Parts: sequence; C-alpha cells; structure tokens
Amino acid sequence: MSRKRFVAAGRVRLHGRAWSGWGPIESVDVSTDGGETWHEAELGDPPGPAAWAPFAFAWGATAGEHVLCARARDSTGRSQPDAPPWNVGGYANNAVQRVPVTVRA
Repeated sequence: MSRKRFVAAGRVRLHGRAWSGWGPIESVDVSTDGGETWHEAELGDPPGPAAWAPFAFAWGATAGEHVLCARARDSTGRSQPDAPPWNVGGYANNAVQRVPVTVRA
C-alpha cells in the first residue's frame, strides 16, 4: 500500500475536505512543493454547521516529483501544525498530511 499518486502533466483539479472540532473552516491552503509555498484553495459550503467543508485547487502540474499538502484554518484562528505532537499511541494526529505525486509528461 502506498499513498503515492500519478497524474499526467497539465491542469489537475485537486479536491479535499477540511474539518475542525473548534469552529467552522475559514480557509484552506494548498502546497504543491512539500510546504515551501502555499496557495489559497477555493472553499465550498459545508452541508451543515458541523460538516466537513469541501475545497478545491486548480494545479498546473509539471513533469517530475511533487509533494502535495493542504492546511486548514478555522474561525477560532487554529491552523493545522506542520508536524504532529509525539505521543505513544499516535493519537490526535491533526498535522498537515503529505502526499507524494509523480507527474508524467
């Protein structure tokens, strides 16, 4: 099993969902270079006050290896950390997830 993904070069629409137990999602940023730079995603309307908020980002994928990340921010000002705090059970992992992607020419 692997989280690695493969796409063709060109325009790729990335989709995801964000949720916070503290407040409504106000913004989502997406990175296509492993967190070096961030770009604002389009935020959709969640179907209810405690539901996951949909987001999308139009990526101009170029050939090569990339690492995609998404980072949500809620109405209380909370944002996902870059790395999870360590604990024995691995609980409460709310950190930014990284997904490796190979873009084929």
